[in-house]
Amino acid sequence: MRADKAVTLAALVVLSTACGGAPPSIQHQAATTIPPLAGKVVALDPGHNGGNAAHPEVINRQVDIITQRKPCNTTGTQTAAGYTEHAFTWDVARRLAPILEEMGAKVVLTRPDDTGVGPCITERAAIANQSVADAVVSIHADGAAPSGHGFHVILPGLVPGHNDEIVEPSRRLGIAIRDAYRDGTGLPYSTYRGRNGLETRTDLGGLNLSTRPAVFIECGNMNNRGDAAKMSDPDFRERIATSLAKGVGTFLKK
Repeated sequence: MRADKAVTLAALVVLSTACGGAPPSIQHQAATTIPPLAGKVVALDPGHNGGNAAHPEVINRQVDIITQRKPCNTTGTQTAAGYTEHAFTWDVARRLAPILEEMGAKVVLTRPDDTGVGPCITERAAIANQSVADAVVSIHADGAAPSGHGFHVILPGLVPGHNDEIVEPSRRLGIAIRDAYRDGTGLPYSTYRGRNGLETRTDLGGLNLSTRPAVFIECGNMNNRGDAAKMSDPDFRERIATSLAKGVGTFLKK
């Protein structure tokens, strides 16, 4: 709603109230608030997929990510108890999407379920680009040495001539998500990768090929007992989703 229209509507309500009460339609319009992310598009990229392990001929196919060639996709990691990364990332995305939608955003997912194969990392980037997303969040869990713990957000490094325009806004998105994630989950910054919860890379297709502000988040280390216990807890995954929504909202409302 334009500011001048809002002022006029408010004046009508005041005037009508003074004369015996505003018409219900005007009262309703005056009370209606615009969701904070109305008109925004958020692309969520839950890493990996449930059918990947059964189709190595698909996911091992090499694709071009500008700085190198890499497999189309991978199977991801899992906890010692067998809770898989692909199931974790899908569950977090499934919880995150309705929160963002309630905030007014249109949400685009790079895969529709946790039973398919792929898509390739190149296709995932294309889906987000074609949606003209205002923010892209790729959700992952790490498989590092068991002694390492904590989370980190991965930012796109500069690939000249390809992602120049998204490096700076992606950094702002990453910082907003990092801060909200730490506050909301209580997990510390990664003890084994990055610095202050941030890492810059040019070997990830989802970042190299993005034309939209984009980050990856490694939500914790599945090989660490403490991190794995938290990520295996549905209540904690809800906290993760809420924290990510807050971070995206902070970025998009600026």
